[in-house]
Amino acid sequence: MPKIDLRKELKHLYAPSARQVALVDVPEFQFVMIDGAIEPDQSPGASPAFQQALEALYGISYTLKFMSKLRAVDPLDYTVMGLEGLWWVEDGEFDITRPGNWHWTIMILQPEHITPAMFAEGIAQLRKKRGDSPALAQLRLARFHEGLALQIMHLGPYANEPATVARMDAFAAEHGYRMVGKHHEIYLGDPRTAAPDKLKTILRRPVAPADQVHFNFGV
Repeated sequence: MPKIDLRKELKHLYAPSARQVALVDVPEFQFVMIDGAIEPDQSPGASPAFQQALEALYGISYTLKFMSKLRAVDPLDYTVMGLEGLWWVEDGEFDITRPGNWHWTIMILQPEHITPAMFAEGIAQLRKKRGDSPALAQLRLARFHEGLALQIMHLGPYANEPATVARMDAFAAEHGYRMVGKHHEIYLGDPRTAAPDKLKTILRRPVAPADQVHFNFGV
């Protein structure tokens, strides 16, 4: 049975250097997505809504993988991609050190052969197996085009991300770009099992030339 590994195919986007900030052009991909917000005075790790969303997102992603392997025509195996998160605030400026007012879209990239019909069938299978839930009902299969962006691999605890973000800000200023859009994190380590100093997180942020007006319509 053929197998695809998008991590290897998209290595320039999902295995960046930790030594230097890179400018990349991220094409349009399809994701399973779900939106929400961190409850007041909570962190993502302690947020009930975030944990329920994670369970639904991983549930449908692995359901789709097994559906793809078991289909009668052209069965295809693939590696489930890692969790990604878009983070922002509705009012004021996003501050990575203050999570209490964050909104989020968490998502997992899906291969192009996953169709809306397969997604609908996967939701039905998951609902039959686990029962209905608000998070399951909010999942969607959608396309997202990030475009021109800066990215770098952050090594270590999430609490140390501001120093890495500062490097991205300095790169943008030096090369004539400005940050636009939403703070994007791609999680290559599992904080539930990995030591904080072993975590790997890709930090990505869309940019535009500093002298151009940019409109970001989100996802």
